[in-house]
Amino acid sequence: MIDFHLHFGRMYRSSYPAKPPLSVHALVDWMNRNGVDIGVLLPLESPEGGWGYLLTEDVVEARNAYPERFVAFVCADPRYPLAAQQIDYFVKHHGCRGFGEHVCEGAFDGERNLVLYRRCEEHGLPVVFEINTDYCSDEVGLPRLARCLREFPNVAWCGHGPGFWCAISADDDRTCGYPTGPIVPGGAIDRLMEKYDNLWLDLSAGSGNVALTRDPEFTLGFVERWWSRMLFGTDYLGPGQPIPQFDWLRDLAVSDEVRDAIAFGNARRLLGL
Repeated sequence: MIDFHLHFGRMYRSSYPAKPPLSVHALVDWMNRNGVDIGVLLPLESPEGGWGYLLTEDVVEARNAYPERFVAFVCADPRYPLAAQQIDYFVKHHGCRGFGEHVCEGAFDGERNLVLYRRCEEHGLPVVFEINTDYCSDEVGLPRLARCLREFPNVAWCGHGPGFWCAISADDDRTCGYPTGPIVPGGAIDRLMEKYDNLWLDLSAGSGNVALTRDPEFTLGFVERWWSRMLFGTDYLGPGQPIPQFDWLRDLAVSDEVRDAIAFGNARRLLGL
């Protein structure tokens, strides 16, 4: 399996010492116990992403310690004046294969974000992003995301977070959160997936799990439509965290071809592994 969404370090910093940091060695041990062969390490360099501040340097160091187990992404806070140059440096000199996790204050298509997206377009980097109410925000129908899908076709946009996954239902009102109950067909995600082949689905975290379990009947059709752009991920942060995605994928009523594509095949194709 390839886990497309992993962090380590001081992600539970606000709870410390009740929840100590997760070392990269402990992360590898967790991967071994759960059948994860390769993990995509996502830095978090904006405070909105958490007070743990997982820097790109730390991710590269972890990747170098376990080169067969990890793929390193680069991240940069758009408020940093040299953010675009930071992307160049880590792509050219450290082999980072993508950008993210991108989560910061302001609109998804804010001018500072567009600077980073242009650089990702030049490098052909996939971007793992989180949309939420107060950061990387968007309106009903995700028009800001749609703009970026149009303007940066060389970027594979990997959607994540409550504000993204709530848009699976046509009654999404942008309160985000973790809605329950039946999904109303015709949501923004289906519409954008149909129109733009550079939108991918990051299945990680509570937001991905809730979206794909709240309405099992809808989910089967959704998976049938978009399985070739679904990326298995967990957003694992530390011991004791439940990860329902393992059971969900195992129990999903699909062919082995579809299950394998979600588990690792799509990620291998996207990352060129």
